[in-house]
Amino acid sequence: MIEKLSTFLVRRRVPLLIAVAVVAMLFPQVITSKYILRIAILCLMYCMLAVSLNLMTGILGQMSFGHAAFWGIGAYTAAILAKTYGWTNPGVLIAGAVVSGLFGLVLSLPVMHLKGYYFTIVTMVFCQIIRIVEINWMSLTNGPLGIMSIPKIFIFSHKIKSQADFFYLALILLVLTTLIVVKLTNSRTGYAILAIRDDDLAAGAMGINVFKYKSMTIVLASMLAGCAGAFYAIYTGYIDPNCFTNAVSNNMLVMVILGGLGNVFGSFVGATVLTILPEALRGFSEYRQLVFGALLVILMLVRSEGLFGSVNFKYIRQRLTLEKEMKATGGGSNG
Repeated sequence: MIEKLSTFLVRRRVPLLIAVAVVAMLFPQVITSKYILRIAILCLMYCMLAVSLNLMTGILGQMSFGHAAFWGIGAYTAAILAKTYGWTNPGVLIAGAVVSGLFGLVLSLPVMHLKGYYFTIVTMVFCQIIRIVEINWMSLTNGPLGIMSIPKIFIFSHKIKSQADFFYLALILLVLTTLIVVKLTNSRTGYAILAIRDDDLAAGAMGINVFKYKSMTIVLASMLAGCAGAFYAIYTGYIDPNCFTNAVSNNMLVMVILGGLGNVFGSFVGATVLTILPEALRGFSEYRQLVFGALLVILMLVRSEGLFGSVNFKYIRQRLTLEKEMKATGGGSNG
């Protein structure tokens, strides 16, 4: 079923991409419900977070339970710059990404030689440390009260304030995030990262700088999460430490695992499903978590690698191209 769907998606990728682009551009103009638009905006943001986490966990192979820390660092950076220092330009998004990237670099240096559960535990502790700082540094973060009334930003003198504005901004950020990750994974650097994921000792023996590529990947994933955090702070206008807990990191990881580790398209599917499903089950508030958990358990039992974890779209594209060339050659010889 998934394999047939994947083949169909690759075979019809151009018209499907055009259709998705048209729907995305018209969506805020056609849908007037603020509730639906808010869910759509959150879907785009969580897709961005899932793609960034998949870069670290699925593509690099470093399981992280602390991705919400980078999300929170980006959010607090944007909130402080916007409210305290009057930054009302897209620079807050860049600043959120840069500061989160610096923290990613700080985290990557001492844990570079850790693998498996050891790296996972460090990321969990890191997320908790960041949350403790956010709670107790009253002069900077306002502690448990959080930061309220975060100013909106201006782009080319246009104030980003409506749901449609934020939808388009989130869409642009997601497209940029996806392009960065896809271009990286399909480059020589991406092949080096995949080699490190499969066997870092063998990769090092082949001359690949393991330290360099691991650090670069963690920093880039942190920056993308920080940019999403900056967007979240500007969009909601209020943040507090409870937004960026280990539980939130776990939810992000479930999105990635559900969609499939190492698959960017799977990150979209996992983030979208796990953003919409809880809202769809809101009418069953008493049993929502039970149904939600049961569906995930069933899926993991049926397809443990996630929905698209075992799907290689590049291989499918190459196979379809080869089949087309073989048919064309056969047709030419018959003529």
